[in-house]
Amino acid sequence: MADAVVLVSGGAAVTPFTDPERAAATGLAAGNTMTALRAHHLNRGVPVFTAPARIGAGTVERDAGWQGFDDVPVVLSDAVTINAVGRIDDAGVSLAAFLRWLAAEQGLASLDLIGHSMGGLFSRAAIRELAGDGPRVEHLVTLGTPWDGSVLGDLIDGEISESDAQGDPATLQILAEARPYAAANSEGAAAEVSRRYLRGWNDRHAGVLDGIPVTAVGAGYFAASAEPAQLWPHDGLVSLTSGRADHVPSAVLPIVERHTFDDHVHSIFFAEAFGLPWERALTWDPEVFAVVDAALGR
Repeated sequence: MADAVVLVSGGAAVTPFTDPERAAATGLAAGNTMTALRAHHLNRGVPVFTAPARIGAGTVERDAGWQGFDDVPVVLSDAVTINAVGRIDDAGVSLAAFLRWLAAEQGLASLDLIGHSMGGLFSRAAIRELAGDGPRVEHLVTLGTPWDGSVLGDLIDGEISESDAQGDPATLQILAEARPYAAANSEGAAAEVSRRYLRGWNDRHAGVLDGIPVTAVGAGYFAASAEPAQLWPHDGLVSLTSGRADHVPSAVLPIVERHTFDDHVHSIFFAEAFGLPWERALTWDPEVFAVVDAALGR
C-alpha cells in the first residue's frame, strides 16, 4: 500500500495545496473538484494531499470563481504549481516537481495518484517525467479523464460538430459554450484534448505505465443518442468510451480496470448546470469513492 494519496485536479481547475491537517479555511477546502474526495480519505484515516493548480502561471492563494476558496495556509512556489490551462507535458513537469518535493518533505517513498479530467493526463505526464527519479507511483485512478479525446477538444478540432448533438438541448448548450470557454481558458490545453492529438500523445507514452495498475472511471449521463460513439454517451465533457480508455492500446495501458457510471456527470459544475445533486458528479459521489478505495486496496 502506498504511503499517501495525491489528488490531481484537471483543466482550468483552481486547487490549493492541502495536506491532512491544512486546507483553505474559507469556501471549499480543496476547491470545487477535490474537496469531497479529500474529505472521504481523511475520514478513513488515509494521508491525502492535493496538488496545487491554477489558471495560468503563478501560485495558488485563493479562487474567486464559482465555489471557490480563500485563506490558504500554505502557498507553494510556481515551480511546483500546475498551470491547468497549459500544455499537458508542461503540467507533468510541474506535477513531478511537486511529487518530488512532497516525498522529500513528508518522507514518502510511494504514492497513489487520483486524477480528475485532465488531471489524469497530467499524472501520466508526471510519471514519465519522474522516470524512477522520485517517489514510486503504486496506482493511478482516473475519473472522467479524456484518454481518447474530449467533447471540447474534438469540437475545436472539427472531429465532432453541432450536428452530432442530434438535437439534444443539453448537448447543444454544452457545445455552444465550449468554443468561447476554450478561447478564454486555454494556453494550449484545448488543442491537446482532442482525439487526434491524444492518440499520438498516447503512442509516445507507450511503456510509461508498465507495472502500474490503472483504474479508469467513465460517466455517460447525457445519452440522447448512440452515434457517433466518439461523443455519445458523455458526461458533459468526456465521452464514456474515452473516460474508460476503451480504445487506448495495451502497449500504453497494460494493466487496467474499467468502471462505468451511466447516470453521472463530469463534475459539480455540470451537476449544478443541469439541476442534479452534486453527488451525481464523479468527484462527489460515495459510490465512486468506493471504486477508488477498492482500486487502491484501502
